[in-house]
Amino acid sequence: MLLDKGGFTVFRRLKRIIGLEKLMGVFRKQKAISLGFYGAVNAGKTTLANRISMDWLGREVGTVSEIPHETREIQKVENVKVETDNGALNMNIIDMPGIATQVDYKELEKYGLAEEEAKERAKEATKGVIEAIKWLDNVDAVLVVMDSTKDPYTQVNITIIGNLEAREIPMIIVANKIDEKEAAPESIENAFPQHVVVPISASTGENIEELYRAIQEHLT
Repeated sequence: MLLDKGGFTVFRRLKRIIGLEKLMGVFRKQKAISLGFYGAVNAGKTTLANRISMDWLGREVGTVSEIPHETREIQKVENVKVETDNGALNMNIIDMPGIATQVDYKELEKYGLAEEEAKERAKEATKGVIEAIKWLDNVDAVLVVMDSTKDPYTQVNITIIGNLEAREIPMIIVANKIDEKEAAPESIENAFPQHVVVPISASTGENIEELYRAIQEHLT
């Protein structure tokens, strides 16, 4: 704690000048929310993280690929300051590896990877899943990214939601890929009616402003 020669703390002087409530409000506004991006493999987590980071920082968070488990390590971008209709939103984006109940290297070989490369990728992906779960202790809130072209009642989705509920971590479900013909975001809304669901397209940016508003309203 900082003290002046008279024994008064800097905090106490500031309190007298602007008042405790205003001071604490300033400190709260400066804090960035640590926002974890969780979801199944290839749900669009990194695409969404890249969309937000590119729009406001001009750089990507990570590489996107059709090959499963492209993101195998936790990727973080700090102090992403977003301007919304309701004011500024400050976030630390934490892009997690795709969650999977098991990682089979043979499935990766179907994408043209050699056996050794597929095995190494599977090994790294398994480690990434474990690290992603551990990181739940370090996030303030979570975006659960789901592919709206697929059945929402998957073991991965239910496991993620259940884990977050048990830990009482605030969340928003992002129904991604609404730009695709097969998209059915309403199926995700029906599957998880107790949670906020925001349909978006991370690739086109459709409805991204609505996501910002939801983050500001429900997660900050």
